[in-house]
Amino acid sequence: MKSFFTFIFIFWTTSMLGATAPQYSVTNIPAPPTKYKNFQIDGLTFLPNGKLVVCLPSGEIFFRDLKTESWELFAEGLHNPLGVIALSNSELIVTQRPELTRVRDLDGDGKADDFEVITDHFGMSGNYHEFNFTPVRDKQGNYFFALGTGSRGDGVRTITRGIFNERGRLGRMHSSAPYRGCIMKLTTEGKTIPWSYGHRTPNGLGFDLNGNLFVTDNQGDWVGSSKLFHVQKDHFYGHAASLAWKEGFEGTPVDTPVEKLAKMRSRACVVFPHGTMANSPTKVLAITPLAKMGPFTGQLLVGEMNRPRIMRVMPEKVGGELQGACVPFFDGSPLGRGCNRMDWAPDGSLFVGQTKHTWAGGEGIQQIKWNSETPFEIQNMELQEKGFKFTFTKPVNREIAAKKETWPFSRHFYEYREAYGSPRSDETKVEISAIHISKDARTIEVELAEIKAWHIHEVTVQNLTSSSGDKLTNNYIVYTLNRLLKNTPPEPLQIKVASKDSKGKKS
Repeated sequence: MKSFFTFIFIFWTTSMLGATAPQYSVTNIPAPPTKYKNFQIDGLTFLPNGKLVVCLPSGEIFFRDLKTESWELFAEGLHNPLGVIALSNSELIVTQRPELTRVRDLDGDGKADDFEVITDHFGMSGNYHEFNFTPVRDKQGNYFFALGTGSRGDGVRTITRGIFNERGRLGRMHSSAPYRGCIMKLTTEGKTIPWSYGHRTPNGLGFDLNGNLFVTDNQGDWVGSSKLFHVQKDHFYGHAASLAWKEGFEGTPVDTPVEKLAKMRSRACVVFPHGTMANSPTKVLAITPLAKMGPFTGQLLVGEMNRPRIMRVMPEKVGGELQGACVPFFDGSPLGRGCNRMDWAPDGSLFVGQTKHTWAGGEGIQQIKWNSETPFEIQNMELQEKGFKFTFTKPVNREIAAKKETWPFSRHFYEYREAYGSPRSDETKVEISAIHISKDARTIEVELAEIKAWHIHEVTVQNLTSSSGDKLTNNYIVYTLNRLLKNTPPEPLQIKVASKDSKGKKS
């Protein structure tokens, strides 16, 4: 067994060195002329007229005309703007640290002259980590934004905005001011309400093409590995602190028995294995029919801060809930690190803004274009009764695909616990029982000797080529298997109960 896990470790390290298919080009975009010389990008979108919009940590907002390749300053003086929506060529909605703001140019001179508070109905303790992330707007006109928790790495101010809640103050990441760690909804009637609870650092909201809302979260306390959640009203997603604000919840969140919290939480639809897939996921962006990125319409892109990577996520509904696979899509140089914000340009190309905020990451803007030729990639991975079905963008080499050693599957789970992160638990090699290849050689069904609910199944496909000899660009893929197609067993707690020392402190 030791040799197997040495084998798996080699897979992990090699999977970190992915690639971007040669059918995609990555181009650097000149940085905006900020006087502060900080070129990190914390918000990015496009105006209806096709101009690029970016927000900088300096509080500036710039527009770029892609035809003339010129920048213009639209607004300045904002406080840490971390996301932007364009309502028109002269009106933006921006999340800045203390509020959701409408920024407008009323006199038509190209400069913002009207700044209106849309909502500031949430609390602030003054802690540096209380970020206000990524506004999104649904088809009905409701806004959603994500409030980060505070960090015990810094204190809180003596004067706070909103009620100071001692029950939420305890723990590594805390919610001492209203609704920290919640996804917030601003309704069309102007009411601001907590929509979901249990988030740690939710740096990336986004809708799929069906209107489902998703958010990422970063590994840390209560988050064994980084995750993607399907956000639903009043659900609790695992990070304890924000329960201090949930109606009907009694007691101190971090002192609540972990068994109780585990029974309350909603599972992630996708888990990003730490160290191999993602350490700090960011923006969620649907691949729309107008996007020119290949045969992946309807899937999701998710950015990653710590390495030069953008992932592709393939959700599917099983047992009434969403779950699915993720794979590196754009990976390695020339893509930069810190892929934080993304949006589709009018020509269907992808623009990416990069940041770091003193952590791992980068800065700048890049454009990714597709040359309209089909790359050799895993197009989809779907659950079957006895294993998984892989669909490829091109016919595969049958001889290689038929070998069991091409498919070295393993599975594991991450413990739910208060401690920072989690080791891989119940890590097991999974034997292949049968392989079925379709007539067109584009679909492969891999049957496993055992398929187990509530576990993460991963494989680094070995040496597979297309029938014409193309190398598979990204061969590391992970499926978060919560529910089976039939006879799903009861959800296990998968918890870690902290022991206490002689002084009563948790270990």
